Amino acid sequence: MTKINVYSLIEGAKQAKGLTVIIDVFRAFSLECYLYDMGVNLIRPVGSIEDAIKLHEEIPNSLLIGERRGKKIEGFDFGNSPSSVSRELVEGKTIIHTTSAGTQGIVNATQASEIITGSLVNAKAIAEYIMEKQPEEVSLVCMGNNGTRPAAEDELCAEYIKSILEGKELEDIEQRVQQLQYHGGEHFFNKDTQEIFPEPDFWLCIKYNRFPFIIQIERDEKGFIARRKDL
Repeated sequence: MTKINVYSLIEGAKQAKGLTVIIDVFRAFSLECYLYDMGVNLIRPVGSIEDAIKLHEEIPNSLLIGERRGKKIEGFDFGNSPSSVSRELVEGKTIIHTTSAGTQGIVNATQASEIITGSLVNAKAIAEYIMEKQPEEVSLVCMGNNGTRPAAEDELCAEYIKSILEGKELEDIEQRVQQLQYHGGEHFFNKDTQEIFPEPDFWLCIKYNRFPFIIQIERDEKGFIARRKDL
């Protein structure tokens, strides 16, 4: 029987061991799934803005995507918004991606034996991959808001993946993802924050089990790679 740990925030990422799922539903790792579906060549998650810019200068045909506190980083091509990108803008490109929560989890999960990313849009594929691998230990890390405050959507995603692994899949997942608009996703419906958090992002991020692939983290001489792995 696989041991399943659930951790939270950047501190939780530091504690994670075994096969580790770094969960960021709104919006980092939902976005990465959509980017691969749009035909990007490769995604490179990065911790700091400075490292992202340096990589961009080194890698031809690359785009900078990222946010801090939700807002697009100045000088970057896109913010962390799945509704702002389209196939014609990203297809064939290498994406350099840095965020306040998701990519920080990758950088901080130094004890993990393997890292994959987590979101609702590929939750079932994640669970199936874990069941196929049968690791001794699994860590589900809910990255929350800016990696410092819990977020309902990440905790729901962890609970959902865990329920599948334990053979008792949540029967009310549809209602619970819809409820996120009132508990966790309110900022997507606030007209004062629409420029940073457009409403379409919410609906894209809660399309659970939309994609049949996982995103697996690797490393090379340039840093981290988030690579699509079809099951």
